[in-house]
Amino acid sequence: MTYLTHSIKALAVTTVLAFPALTFAAEPAMEKDGMLTDHKGMTLYTFAKDSGSKSMCNDTCAANWPPLKAEAGDKPMGDWTVITRGDGTKQWAYYGKPLYTFVMDKKAGDMTGDGKMDGAWKVAKPD
Repeated sequence: MTYLTHSIKALAVTTVLAFPALTFAAEPAMEKDGMLTDHKGMTLYTFAKDSGSKSMCNDTCAANWPPLKAEAGDKPMGDWTVITRGDGTKQWAYYGKPLYTFVMDKKAGDMTGDGKMDGAWKVAKPD
């Protein structure tokens, strides 16, 4: 084989190996019908008691309002940041506001958590 053939094969292998890495660069949530949803279409919420990119929803609260989990290697991108929760796990935040789902939302598009706890929980909306 010639040097050119080796170079082309090496370039092809590098390109194929790069594609899976690019798929992980997607934003952690999507906009749908004027609100933010996770990739399963479940509504995302913000909590009024969260302060300064710090989640105040822990223990029983987090069992009912699961945080939008970020993986250890996830990096901030644009308006999205990764915060560290009190238990050391990672959570996605949008414009510094930690994001959550709600256990009573059973299917994509449900918004049963909006306004709960005297309005402390709100559907997350893109700015």
